[in-house]
Amino acid sequence: MSMEYIPKTQEEETSMLTGMGIASFDALLEIPQEFRLNRALDLPLPLSQMELRQTMQEIAKTNQPFSSFLGAGSYKHFIPTTVDAVISRSEFYTAYTPYQAEMSQGLLQTIYEYQSLICALTGMDVANASLYDGASASAEAVLMALRITKRSHVLMAQTVHPHYREVVKTYLSGKSSAFSSGGDYSVSTLETAMDAGQTSLQALSNQMSDHTACVVIQYPNFFGQLEEVEEISALAHRHGALLIMVVDPIALAILKTPSEFGADIVVGEGQSMGNPVSFGGPYVGFFSTRRDYIRQMPGRIVSETVDLEGCRAFCLTLQTREQHIKREKATSGICTNQALNALASAVYLSTLGPHGLKEVALLCLTKAHALKEKIEAIDGISCPFTAPFFKEFVIKVPHAEGLLKKLQRKGLLGGIDLGNYYSALKNHILICVTEQNTENEISKFSLLLKEFAGV
Repeated sequence: MSMEYIPKTQEEETSMLTGMGIASFDALLEIPQEFRLNRALDLPLPLSQMELRQTMQEIAKTNQPFSSFLGAGSYKHFIPTTVDAVISRSEFYTAYTPYQAEMSQGLLQTIYEYQSLICALTGMDVANASLYDGASASAEAVLMALRITKRSHVLMAQTVHPHYREVVKTYLSGKSSAFSSGGDYSVSTLETAMDAGQTSLQALSNQMSDHTACVVIQYPNFFGQLEEVEEISALAHRHGALLIMVVDPIALAILKTPSEFGADIVVGEGQSMGNPVSFGGPYVGFFSTRRDYIRQMPGRIVSETVDLEGCRAFCLTLQTREQHIKREKATSGICTNQALNALASAVYLSTLGPHGLKEVALLCLTKAHALKEKIEAIDGISCPFTAPFFKEFVIKVPHAEGLLKKLQRKGLLGGIDLGNYYSALKNHILICVTEQNTENEISKFSLLLKEFAGV
């Protein structure tokens, strides 16, 4: 359904209210009195455009620059100028759902190119036009696995992003899901081998059964470590379960693709590809799978075809699966896509190309390892996990909360306090390093950690 914004006069509003037999707009809303704001807002006087711009500039001057080592699913990567230049074009920036293919060839082609790039990145056969974010993509992947296998048990690694795990549990919180195979579902957590920071293969072996629909892992995982994917894949497939991988797209430039591991469904967060961190969104979830499962995939797909004159053309295909058409027979309640964010990702990947993306990944890798090496030399701080890592790693400190506050007062966002997510990881901090972090920032961080190690 499209949304129209039509201005109206006071006379037109009165006429409409009279026609509905309602005395006022407030009566139409029927908001209980206790929930209404019964006072005037303390707002400043109106400003001219020039005055407003000057005021905003003054406010902006009060911002304090921070060096950021935050990650945990939202990453500060360099965004080439080409990204904003393309996505700011009015035909993309203001475009809505491309139902009319003959009117939307440009938008449809951008989605098609985005899908092709996601397939190239993951090694999978098909990708959809995108979903809301990495968390919803993960949950949709689980529902898809339940439909394909007609099983009821989900195994999800503890090393998967905590927010993603909560979204999956929310999706399956009822007795059955409208978009799965029907029945009662259970989600079990795969414990972490705390020496390596990886999913315990022993726990996986013990919990696998012929009722398991899928195994969900993250690669690299939430702690930045690389999972033993080959072993996990073999165990899952031995029991007829699907392997779902939640991946960092930047890491795939230098790591094996999920397809090479035998993954069945590959999802992730595309924010790191051309989208700024902003204030918590918007994000863009990518979703890819094997050709055999294409009709169980949620969302929409854009395909290439030819028109009546034999020229290259694009159209929405398999869209009859969408909720607005098939209703209860739909595979998902999501019947849209994050087209502008997906376009940003497509432009980002096209601008960098395979060599540029590899360079970004290698910079993240080398800088993260350089910082870890400096930190390991600091008395009172340790790096508990031994598995290989990409751009994020965990440190153990005497007092995480106090240390992070001290770092912030020095203009440095030092990482994520893992004690907020894992009780066993109190006073552990997740640190992220990207190509954006300079050598000076890395040196400053290590020196401040050394200074505050006894906090």
